[in-house]
Amino acid sequence: MDTTTSKLEDAAAYAAELTVQLKKGLLTQCVLQVTEKPAYASEILASLASAELNIVEGTIYPLLSRLSREGLLAHHWQESTQGPPRKYYQITDYGKAVRTHLAESIVKLNKVIKQLERSSK
Repeated sequence: MDTTTSKLEDAAAYAAELTVQLKKGLLTQCVLQVTEKPAYASEILASLASAELNIVEGTIYPLLSRLSREGLLAHHWQESTQGPPRKYYQITDYGKAVRTHLAESIVKLNKVIKQLERSSK
């Protein structure tokens, strides 16, 4: 394999790592978006998956705990007819304010990226 092919494969791997970091950074926004109505972890995962953002349980539970601890999500337990009680999460007013600011930042960053793309052509 020549050096050019190797470098291109390295570039793809590097971009994949950056994509993971981007997803982690945007995951809070996505979770805040899908918890407008109370939802338990499996429902949150399903909502994210339906938007083609596949997250594993090992990622979502620590995030939900952190967002609850930081006051962006509230939670309550609800009895289930199909097993043990479920912990439902819902965005708080503080979480809604954070979500709004994050959304504005995402829009601004997207505009910057598009502007840079146009100016580099």
